[in-house]
Amino acid sequence: MRPQTILFDLDDTLIHCNKYYELIIQQFIDQMQTWFGAHQLSASEIKAKQSELDINYIHLHGFSVEHFPLSFVGTYLHYANLFGRLPLENESVWLTRLGNSVFDSEIEPYPDMVETLTELQRAGHHLVLYTGGAEQVQWKKIKAMQLETFFADRVFIRGHKNVSALEGILLTEGFDRAETWMIGNSLRTDVAPALELGIHSIHVAAFTEWDYNIVEIVATPKGAYLQLGALKEVPPAINNYMKQFI
Repeated sequence: MRPQTILFDLDDTLIHCNKYYELIIQQFIDQMQTWFGAHQLSASEIKAKQSELDINYIHLHGFSVEHFPLSFVGTYLHYANLFGRLPLENESVWLTRLGNSVFDSEIEPYPDMVETLTELQRAGHHLVLYTGGAEQVQWKKIKAMQLETFFADRVFIRGHKNVSALEGILLTEGFDRAETWMIGNSLRTDVAPALELGIHSIHVAAFTEWDYNIVEIVATPKGAYLQLGALKEVPPAINNYMKQFI
């Protein structure tokens, strides 16, 4: 089998991410219910507003470090205005710090991360890391997990992770689309752009998914489009697919 170029997403594909955001969001909800206790806000409506604002900020600013804490402050100001409660600067500052605390979370690999990357590397595949986020945040994770062992200098971090960003990588690196794969948990930022650009894609379900990542796939695959339940299933899936062309 000819060596393939395999692009991996980072967050919730190789390492845990969303579960730590969920823990911080729960702290936010608890505090909001304390501050607005007289209005009996439900956890679901607070979370829905926070998620709505978070996604809006991502569309505007990309995967910056600001979008998550901004969604907390924006939700707080929304309900303060709705209920006529005077917003306090110290409460906004506290919420900003709470949102930023997610970047101090533990960095934890997904099951079989090292084994999966090792197997693909030993098979001669060209491994590439393509992740959305802020440079300093993502490099902290990359170094903590020693991922340079597998990806070397083939690391691409983008504030906006979309068709344009992926197309830029494919063009500048000269990857053969018939032998290139995008692997990730996000239907929005991993799978949909890959299929639109005519490369193979594998969707690996995340343990905890985020509303932002869930979209309908409308592109017709030109190659493989596989849906797997675990990272360890990736090497045999690629191998089995490519066998038909030997």
